[in-house]
Amino acid sequence: MANTWGSMNDELEELAARAAGGDEAALPELLQAIRPQVQRRVAKFLPHREDAEEAAQDTLMTVATKIHTFRGTGTFAGWLTIVATNQARQTYRTLKRRSVEQSAEVMPESIDPRTTSVIAGSRLDLLEALEQLEAHHPQLVQPLVLRDLGALTYAEIADELQVPLGTVKARIHQARKEVAQRLNVR
Repeated sequence: MANTWGSMNDELEELAARAAGGDEAALPELLQAIRPQVQRRVAKFLPHREDAEEAAQDTLMTVATKIHTFRGTGTFAGWLTIVATNQARQTYRTLKRRSVEQSAEVMPESIDPRTTSVIAGSRLDLLEALEQLEAHHPQLVQPLVLRDLGALTYAEIADELQVPLGTVKARIHQARKEVAQRLNVR
């Protein structure tokens, strides 16, 4: 099985189609096959290992319960990228909300490595930038995530989102510009 999402093989796509069609034996096999990829995907967003593991588990649960919504109009890789990315972003929102609630109650005893690491800080900055982008231009988030984080081709993204190729390119260009502005403000 390939290590990158953009090059998932036909066997995995076929396994996903079987699971989406109700083949109960295919689902556990599919979840086992995608686990490492899901873990890598969410870890790109969430630098703290335990947070990434939580998001990965939630992603696998979502796949298990929502696989029937995968219709095969795009690739399973694209669908899974969206599910994993959305779950990582949701986990981040939850952690951010908890952090605000805890900081009002207690001062931390030790420094959180997520706030001191350059890599972690840049990931959190990216999540913040994506949150702001979604608030102002929600149609730009998925194409950007699929291209820059999911490594899908422009054509694959157009198929996945069912929009013209030119629209995909324009949205990605605008999204990159917006995110870059937000990242440079800091």
